[in-house]
Amino acid sequence: MKINKFTCLIIGLLAAVTGVKAQETKVPNVAQLTLKEALEVALQNNYDIKLSKNSTAIAKNNVTIGNAGMLPSVAGTFTQSNSIQTTTQTRSDNTVNRINNANNTGTNYGANLNWTIFDGFNMFATYDQFKQQDQLAQTRLRDTIQRTVANIIITYYDLVNQQKQIKALQGVIDISRKQIRYSTDRFNAGAVARLDVYNAQVALNTDTATLISQQQTFKASKVELNRILARNPQTEFNVADTIIVDQKLMLGNIINEAQSQNPTLLLANIEQRLSEINLRQVKSTRYPQIAVNTGYTWSNSKNPAGFARVQNSRGLNYGLTASINIFDGFNQWRRERNAKLQIESSKISIERARTNLEAQIGQLYSAYLSGLELIRVGQANVELARKSLEISLEKYRIGTITPLEIREAQRNYLNATGVFYDAEYQVKAAETTLKQITGNINIQ
Repeated sequence: MKINKFTCLIIGLLAAVTGVKAQETKVPNVAQLTLKEALEVALQNNYDIKLSKNSTAIAKNNVTIGNAGMLPSVAGTFTQSNSIQTTTQTRSDNTVNRINNANNTGTNYGANLNWTIFDGFNMFATYDQFKQQDQLAQTRLRDTIQRTVANIIITYYDLVNQQKQIKALQGVIDISRKQIRYSTDRFNAGAVARLDVYNAQVALNTDTATLISQQQTFKASKVELNRILARNPQTEFNVADTIIVDQKLMLGNIINEAQSQNPTLLLANIEQRLSEINLRQVKSTRYPQIAVNTGYTWSNSKNPAGFARVQNSRGLNYGLTASINIFDGFNQWRRERNAKLQIESSKISIERARTNLEAQIGQLYSAYLSGLELIRVGQANVELARKSLEISLEKYRIGTITPLEIREAQRNYLNATGVFYDAEYQVKAAETTLKQITGNINIQ
């Protein structure tokens, strides 16, 4: 009677665990989001890309000779003045003339032109500065796009990796369920003690808890990918089942491409050119500043108390102004010295960026090569572990191995699949980052 009650308890627990199955990674009736589709969505929606595009458009709009100060400025003016005054005039013959509440009016209007025709070549340096800032913004935009694309690829394949890990865990859980069934049957037959059934149930619960935790991580990664794509974080989608790795990357090619195409190096070179232009701008104040001005003015005035009660005038005015810095408290020397130090700092920044880049490439390429080796070893190891688990399960069914041995076979299988899938993801992440830092990441 006790055996029957215990058997009913085990069957009930098994039914409960089986009924609360872990959620599948593939969402029913939801289309698969391909990597290409994810990249297309990001290029349209990603906030960082949008902001960078606006900054690039602003920099491009600034590249004009007018903004650099090469063109004249023309302004129209209009002035009207009115006053009501009481005037008392004493003439030379001592007669007094008094005018009460006289209405005085004046109107002036015209057009004036001002043009700096020489400023020590500062306007040409400024124009070059705007062009370099345009290149700087374009390089930053390309870098933002490359970084975003790389982030999407790595996040997407992280989901693929997690999906594979979940499937492996689900396979182990299926083995644990069979183990419970076998141990229960053998217990009912009096072949094993209750401890075997308990151990099988504990193993199943442990595996189920691990699977639930992995699925929660999988969901969080989905939310993160939706965030990068700038869409509703709860948008459901399915991902691919495989990770395709480029196994033909060569270290020499990567270093050569990075020297000419790496965004960080390109930005550092542009910053150096900007510092050199800044020195030209500072030196321009040593030269004279020359400007011309001209204009045409119309003037009408009425003054009842004046000798000429009504006066109209019009005509052309023109002139030239010139100035030169003679002494400014040695500030000119100070500004030039600081500008030269900025050039020196920019050269140091380029060398630092180049050294950091070479170190980063070395680390990533080492991870890439070790990952490829792990893939080659791990693929065969997964198959061996799977066969070993199947044989161990059959031996457990007929009672020739212990529960600890079948559990060890499960762990070996999970370890083998984990190493293999992580190696695939490691290689893909290293490959993607290497292509991103060389400016060659494929966004098609």
